Amino acid sequence: MIPKSGNRFLEKIMLKQTSHPGLRAPGTKRGRRAAPSRKRGREGWGPATLSARLGGHVTLEAHADGDIVACFDGHSVGLGKFSAGAADRAQGLRMGLPLGSFASDRRSIDKEVHRLVRRLARHGLLEYRLGRSPDGEDQVVIEPQLPDYWPRTPPLGDADVLVLSRFAYMRRRGNEMVLESPRAGALFKICDPKIATALAVLSTPQQIKRLRRQDGFPGVELLALLVDCQILFKIDPARDSGLRPAEGNDDLVLWDFHDLLFHARSTEGRHANPMGGVYPYAGVMAPLPAVRPGWPGKKIDLRKFSAAPPPCPPPQAGEGKGGGSPAAKRLRERHSTRSFDDRRPITLAELSRFLDGTARVQSRFSSRLDLGDGGPVVAYAVRPYPSGGGSYELELYLAVDKCEGLARGFYHYDAGGHALVPIGVRAHELEALLTGAAYAMAAPAAPQILITIAARFGRISWKYSSIAYALILKDVGVLIQTLYLMATDMGLGGCAIGSANIDLFAKMTGIEFHVEGPVGQFALGRGTAEAARPPVSGSPPRRR
Repeated sequence: MIPKSGNRFLEKIMLKQTSHPGLRAPGTKRGRRAAPSRKRGREGWGPATLSARLGGHVTLEAHADGDIVACFDGHSVGLGKFSAGAADRAQGLRMGLPLGSFASDRRSIDKEVHRLVRRLARHGLLEYRLGRSPDGEDQVVIEPQLPDYWPRTPPLGDADVLVLSRFAYMRRRGNEMVLESPRAGALFKICDPKIATALAVLSTPQQIKRLRRQDGFPGVELLALLVDCQILFKIDPARDSGLRPAEGNDDLVLWDFHDLLFHARSTEGRHANPMGGVYPYAGVMAPLPAVRPGWPGKKIDLRKFSAAPPPCPPPQAGEGKGGGSPAAKRLRERHSTRSFDDRRPITLAELSRFLDGTARVQSRFSSRLDLGDGGPVVAYAVRPYPSGGGSYELELYLAVDKCEGLARGFYHYDAGGHALVPIGVRAHELEALLTGAAYAMAAPAAPQILITIAARFGRISWKYSSIAYALILKDVGVLIQTLYLMATDMGLGGCAIGSANIDLFAKMTGIEFHVEGPVGQFALGRGTAEAARPPVSGSPPRRR
């Protein structure tokens, strides 16, 4: 099941400002930002200033009682009560309020503005501009990709040597040029072509002292912001043996660029792009047919063969006669269940049998690689489903809402020991995980159990180049079908979910997103009477 969603970070954010001096009243049009000044001296406008401002479609609403409310896309979120002076200062967020103007917190009004700006940032309602003057042209616009992003400028010295991350890339987005990375908490819209040219020089290590002497030097402020987002990183030429191992830890070394980019951009949590079933091309072209148009030529009709009874072994006790093979029967009965009967939740005994039949380690063995000069010994642990190269890189984490005999919480399934190990998480994180699954399924309530399928990426990328992440996704598909068939066989309900929040999982487990992270989800429980009934011939189609 693929979730229906626009921008899961903030969708197209819209706020409305009303009812306070300095904040726009209802019905008034938002004025254009001041025309940029074109006057430049030989040294530019001086040091660039980093400012926070509302997103392109953002306004604020100030109430008479002091409440300031953010409203976007028909939704609203309260930001708290603020003084009239703070509300007046907030009007500067339309054009951009320098972060340094309220960072000191010396005055009470500065503390209020700081609190307001921080709350706006947590909701993803801000962007940040880097420019030489408040009313001049933007040099760079920083667009947060994580809801808790806040720009930071770590100290840099003239002797520091910087280089672009191998995960950084620059591309055209509409009529704009953006610089981003799957590791970054924000993307950078490059408004000045000279900055793009200057950054290209950093494809090879450069000392900051040397960069300062070049035309179009972008400024230490921008370099520090890019280091903070891991788009640039510092190296020690005297000690580092190569750029790839110098960037991050061993787990990061194992990633290819395209694999990490696809992982970060095809899941929730580390980008602000529209995601899920939003039908972006519904107004552009007609949908493709459900069944591919046939190839020309004479057809060989297979229906008479499939209608004949298969030459299968005699039925086992309790199976009855006829009806085809049990495997074919289960495949036809398999369907997605989105509504669960919380009056009769799944039991711990049923969950144990389910995990035993789908994911438990069945056998172990080791084998030495033949690499010509004595290779390492690789351990293998076989499970009930196939896996690329016998890697079995997938792990199961269970968010339990309702299960008879098992406390509500978050657990890891130890496939080797056939045991559940509780993991301490914050209540709101567990709730967010379960609520997100319900939203993705368009279900009335959270599933009884949500299984998050996580991958230990290094287990498979240690062997495979270029195809590692593709193999992981194939393994996920095979495992999900296995989960479906076991649920069907046990009379339980299940539903595959097409997205997972990799940032939320990282916070819950304390594991960096590139080390181990979610690549799929599966809802499990006892379905309601209607949901548990398989579709029959001639009945209306059911959503799968």
